[in-house]
Amino acid sequence: METVFTAVRSLLYATGFFTVSLYIALWIRTLDGRMPADLPATSAGLVLIATGLALALASVAAFVTRGRGTPAPFDAPRRFVAVWPYSMVRNPMYIGGLTALCGLALYLGSLAVLVFAIVWSMFAHLFVVLYEEPVLRAKFGQEYEAYCAQVPRWFPWR
Repeated sequence: METVFTAVRSLLYATGFFTVSLYIALWIRTLDGRMPADLPATSAGLVLIATGLALALASVAAFVTRGRGTPAPFDAPRRFVAVWPYSMVRNPMYIGGLTALCGLALYLGSLAVLVFAIVWSMFAHLFVVLYEEPVLRAKFGQEYEAYCAQVPRWFPWR
């Protein structure tokens, strides 16, 4: 029953984050008229949206089933998670979000949304480096240090 409750909380948090990001992206799209260039719309963006959402959902599922927690910093996993997408990169949830945002930019043909995705990724990087990694080092110690030595932060190759 605890896993079901954790899954419900995770889906609520993920849905809230997704909704806020989508709302901001669609609002930022209104700035396209001020951009110096146009971005052609393409349905290939739908593939990126689906891929990004699938990666983010797989990350949430790993947090629920293995970590016994949620993606929210205030309700974080209680156990260390290094499976599924986390065995390839340390931040697959952010990569999934960025992929979905870039897909949305391509689908809508919105250079403003693409710029938002780039700015969003910079904030995500700062959050990871300045908050998440120090917290994980303090919480999981040597296990997290060994994981960092083996698994890259952003790109699944070194």
